Amino acid sequence: MNNSKNIFKIYDPRGDILLEKRSLSNRKNTLEGLRLAILDNSKWNANKILRGSASALSQDIKFSKVNYYVKKHGFSTDATIEMIEEIVNDNDIVLTAIGDCGSCCSSCIRDAVALEDRGIPAAPVITTEFVNEIKLTRVAIGMPDLKPVVIDHPVSSITNDEVIERVKIIKEQAQEIWLGQRQDI
Repeated sequence: MNNSKNIFKIYDPRGDILLEKRSLSNRKNTLEGLRLAILDNSKWNANKILRGSASALSQDIKFSKVNYYVKKHGFSTDATIEMIEEIVNDNDIVLTAIGDCGSCCSSCIRDAVALEDRGIPAAPVITTEFVNEIKLTRVAIGMPDLKPVVIDHPVSSITNDEVIERVKIIKEQAQEIWLGQRQDI
């Protein structure tokens, strides 16, 4: 500060952020005959919701295969590179869940981005309470166009009837994401 001229220097503590925008993988024209990956982050009720969603989707879509993957090392950590590569090699589309808290939401989105970067359309499932955090995470990671499936919060303490209701939403929104028809949230 120079008081004689009333000139002040102001420094922005955030610095400059330079991010390249990452593109989504190509969306699918049809879901018939594709291989569906289910990436379960081991959150409470994630298995029920994901298996229910796979079953509901399979009623209308003839997948050539449905493969299940569980991240056993924790729901708030990213899938290993080895697991991501296995999913990429053996599948065409992915449903990953569940993001219903801060750290598991960002992990769910990072898994989806890792798969999108490798050409696999991903539908990450998050809850309504974390929509704003997911918007920030998508931008911070450089993939603002990634669209999540959004279901009601909470997930860990819901009844079987509530699981069924959330499965209906996932069935609809996941298809929209894979086909490139989902509007931004």
